[in-house]
Amino acid sequence: MDLDAYLETFDGEPGYLDWAAFGPLSPSVRAEAQADTELLGTGRRSSVNLVADHVRDAKELIAGLIGGDESQVVLQPSTTYGLMQAIYGLAGGMMLARGEFPSLTVAATRAADALGSIDLQWIEPAGGFVTPDAVRDALTDDTRAVAVSLVDFRTGFRADLSAIRDVIGDRLLIVDAIQGFGTVQADYTAADVVCGNGYKWLRAGRGTGFAWFSEHALERIAPVLSGFAGVGGDLPLDAVPAPAPGADAFTVSGPDILAVARLAIALREVSDVGVDVIERELSDRARDVMFFADRYEVPVITPREPEQRAGIVTLAPAPQDAGPLAAALDNNGLAVTVRAGQVRISPHVGTGADTLRLFGDALAAFSSSRVW
Repeated sequence: MDLDAYLETFDGEPGYLDWAAFGPLSPSVRAEAQADTELLGTGRRSSVNLVADHVRDAKELIAGLIGGDESQVVLQPSTTYGLMQAIYGLAGGMMLARGEFPSLTVAATRAADALGSIDLQWIEPAGGFVTPDAVRDALTDDTRAVAVSLVDFRTGFRADLSAIRDVIGDRLLIVDAIQGFGTVQADYTAADVVCGNGYKWLRAGRGTGFAWFSEHALERIAPVLSGFAGVGGDLPLDAVPAPAPGADAFTVSGPDILAVARLAIALREVSDVGVDVIERELSDRARDVMFFADRYEVPVITPREPEQRAGIVTLAPAPQDAGPLAAALDNNGLAVTVRAGQVRISPHVGTGADTLRLFGDALAAFSSSRVW
């Protein structure tokens, strides 16, 4: 599939600028889900096995996009499940920013409170940007792991995983990659754990989470939340065997194969087009959003440098302007996320000129009614 063919798969109505919240399913994903549902309705073992084959496909595609091995990938119901698997198996100091998405902060706090073996080291970097310098300044001899989002959900800032790795040495690096996986190129192998989900930018729907564990992580993180599906061999009866080798140890129960089928199809589309191609196109769409924001003098807090952002552009109007701006966007049929006085705009590569025109019209309407 080339870029033009990929762009044609974005068949939604104009006005959708909320891909960082939810990605409407692609036509191929919808078709696969319907076909696989029919297969599972037959009850035939061959049909069930055919759908279950997507588990192997999904793992291979994730490993290929990360640059690792299939044995290092485990499928999870969500990003949070993967992060919890990693965090609950830690011991020692764990550094993370207070402004991280709650999938990180809540899991870390619950694990620390329950186990007593994790010492949380909170940081509050300027602007919420977890930069290598911010990490370096906060490191202590007790720090054993650093957790960070690849792309910050508030501002769209993209963390430099390679540079953070250089700073932290052999400490564990845990990455929540949901806001960038499949749309930006990153040095994932600089991390030790990479968790994501297909229900946003990948357009695969919910239930399509995954996690990748480096060999370093597999050696140092205990599979605390490991269920009966996380052992090797057949169903364990009358005995409790050791955890399975590799990332499969971090499994609670078998995956939802319908969800995995959706994920595999979505990953195949991305892999066929190329993340580098998608990244360049998405960078252009983010730049288009910034153009209109600048034109109508709406402050942008997302970094301007392409290498420091992904698909999220966050507007930070004055407090008195937040409500009118949100109303103007809504009145023009635009779907965005409004939170804490900020407006998060998240286009995708398939965001067309008609949607951008609606966005420009909304900002024009807002600007004309603004009281200076």
